Amino acid sequence: MRRNMPNLADIARLAGVSTATVDRVLHRRSGVRQTTVQRVLHAAGELRYLPEPELEAVRAMPPTQVLFVLPGRSSKFLRMLGEWVQCSQTQWAPYHVNCRVQFIQGFDPQALASTLLRRGRECHGVAFMPLEHPSVREAVGVLADAGVATVTLVSDLSHSRRIAYVGLDNGSAGRTAAYLIARFVGPERAAKVALIAGSLSYKAHVEREAGFLQLFAEQYPHMQVVGLREGYDDEAVNYRQARALLEQHPDLAAIYNIGGGAQGIGQALKATGKQHKVVFIGHGLTPDTRALLIDGSMDAVITQSPQSAIMNCVRIFANLREKRELTAGVEANRSQVIFRENLP
Repeated sequence: MRRNMPNLADIARLAGVSTATVDRVLHRRSGVRQTTVQRVLHAAGELRYLPEPELEAVRAMPPTQVLFVLPGRSSKFLRMLGEWVQCSQTQWAPYHVNCRVQFIQGFDPQALASTLLRRGRECHGVAFMPLEHPSVREAVGVLADAGVATVTLVSDLSHSRRIAYVGLDNGSAGRTAAYLIARFVGPERAAKVALIAGSLSYKAHVEREAGFLQLFAEQYPHMQVVGLREGYDDEAVNYRQARALLEQHPDLAAIYNIGGGAQGIGQALKATGKQHKVVFIGHGLTPDTRALLIDGSMDAVITQSPQSAIMNCVRIFANLREKRELTAGVEANRSQVIFRENLP
């Protein structure tokens, strides 16, 4: 009688897969495409290999768990990005992905590496904004060895084992900022321009600076860059940095804010009465930069869609699970230049 009972080989033949694949599916182990999982479960149901309650339990495969690790206070744009992840869980349902957010102290590579190692092992994948540091690179390698995939977000991580980068071409973004400043100031005018970065520990900020300086060297060599300062995306620090620059260079023509903390620079411009005299270009459309655009303190914001960035991360992890090409369905991250007159 038992010889008439279906076995793994019967299911494998009906589903067109190996017995090893059938075993992985029925024991709910990872590494099998969802389409194959459904085919195996359909065969198991047709052969009545499992009682219906057990079959339903197997069908209820847990979703892919993705953790987003982001700076919690330094950048309002990144905070908005994390909050959007938290309030949009229903959008991930078709991808069978569950997303969570862990906010951490910004500009602390040890805290970032520790969080990756501690929380990353609880997930199938991690998306995070990295700092260029050996401890962070090592943490990514340890997670890769443990089978946890990582995706870098907004800024990339050099020589690492991350599986993908989601974000802008930051060199191009820097060149765009340089072009805008030159056109606003006047391309023939020999003017002084200052740069304020969040931190040069972010590869994105280094690349934006390099793109900016490259375009000036190529097309506007008469423009004088009077220095690069770090403000750590902190409004109070950026206020002090901007005030110092304005006092040191009364004829300063423009400021390029490479990172966050735009409100501090806007306050410095207003405090010195130069909010409509000094060209101010920055990144990330937030309530603060929107207000600065509206009152004329800021001239343009280079931004990207936080929704598209998160969706691209979700698609990449879903593609990884289904063993598809990682970039299948992933849209290129496009920068937008926002002025007061085209505010969305």
